[in-house]
Amino acid sequence: MNPDFPVYGVQFYTATINNWNDLLKNDERKNIIIDSLKFLVTNRRIELNAFVIMANHIHLIWQPLFGFTPSAIQASFMKYTAQQLKRSLNVVDVEKFKVNKYDRDYQIWKREPLSVELPSLNMFTQKLEYIHYNPVQAGICTKPEDYYYSSARFYFDGIDVFEILTHFSGS
Repeated sequence: MNPDFPVYGVQFYTATINNWNDLLKNDERKNIIIDSLKFLVTNRRIELNAFVIMANHIHLIWQPLFGFTPSAIQASFMKYTAQQLKRSLNVVDVEKFKVNKYDRDYQIWKREPLSVELPSLNMFTQKLEYIHYNPVQAGICTKPEDYYYSSARFYFDGIDVFEILTHFSGS
């Protein structure tokens, strides 16, 4: 652990919708992700430091709290959100996610999401900027803080519209 970054377990996490499908394009489905994150925060399973929800993927910076492992949090988050997202689909759209796997009939999230521990404040800051500039790079907005489904505004003016964020100061 870096002495200038005295926190263990801060994770940069990316999950992608299977086949890069734009499943999260509508706000109702984005709110499924928000509600799941809210549950994890409210029930003291994670601290959420940053997020962005794009049409076909999400990025998070989170830290599992005492008694919870990153893999357990990720597995329950992915399973629950996949079930809820599948329920939100109509009969035609759900077929886009049909798979022939031994353990499932549908695959909402791509297998093996990216999860990396952030060992330094420099790496945290780099990933925070990457997350917040995702909507700008995608041409959705011109300033990170203008994208609603992101923590950028929270870091810009302190407003947490979803009441799920913990400001990370690095100390």
